[in-house]
Amino acid sequence: MGRGRKHFFDDLATLPWPVGLAVGVLGYMAIAHGIPWLFARSGGAFATIFGSATHPFMPLAWMFLGLCLIAAAVSFFGARRTRRLLDTRRGLDSLAALGWRDFERLVGEAYRRRGYTVEETGLGGADGGIDLILRRDGKRTLVQCKQWRREKVPVSVVREMYGLLAHHGADAVRIAALGGFTPEAARFADDKPIELIDGAMPLELIREVQPAGNVPSETARTFERSAAGPGAPPCPKCSAVMVRRTNRRTGEEFWGCSAFPVCKGSR
Repeated sequence: MGRGRKHFFDDLATLPWPVGLAVGVLGYMAIAHGIPWLFARSGGAFATIFGSATHPFMPLAWMFLGLCLIAAAVSFFGARRTRRLLDTRRGLDSLAALGWRDFERLVGEAYRRRGYTVEETGLGGADGGIDLILRRDGKRTLVQCKQWRREKVPVSVVREMYGLLAHHGADAVRIAALGGFTPEAARFADDKPIELIDGAMPLELIREVQPAGNVPSETARTFERSAAGPGAPPCPKCSAVMVRRTNRRTGEEFWGCSAFPVCKGSR
């Protein structure tokens, strides 16, 4: 089900909290002092009504400031929660345990730490659509996040995103999916500005921007190996857990290193 229509204060809560604070202060000054000053200049009854400190617009000014402060607080605590979520993810199971909305926020925060401007569009939802818009170097990239762990993303989803790419005049599309993609979806994405981030790659995307102290320990690697399923071998190059992947051209499955693209070991 898609998300409902957003309003001004909903949008304000998605921006960095200093923006909400600044908008609140500026709005308060305009409503409490700027507009009354303009009315007072006209003279007559307006000068009398708006010349006092208790003019009729004061309650509106305080209300606007209060709503902006609430939006700034929502933004501050939401951003802090997202940072903590990202910094504490250790394996694929920890990503799969998240709700779809938190997974979406997590991917957005990972790209934000890579230097992108990230917009949470509100055009997607639990069942698909545009979840994020990335901006950097004058280019726009549409992102859809699929948290599915036990289900591969079908070609219909990739086709839909390709259509949205043309409709919105974007430069590229990225689809992040824990469970990977069907061979048909992978073939459709070939030779198109579509990047499929599958298997353990979303986890690696997050790990690359985590603090240095969050590098997985051997205990964590052992846990991931058990989560990847029985018989998951260690990578022959770096000993990290390997995960099953699908060759996009042939449709054949193989073992790939969970640290890809940092490590490109395979079996």
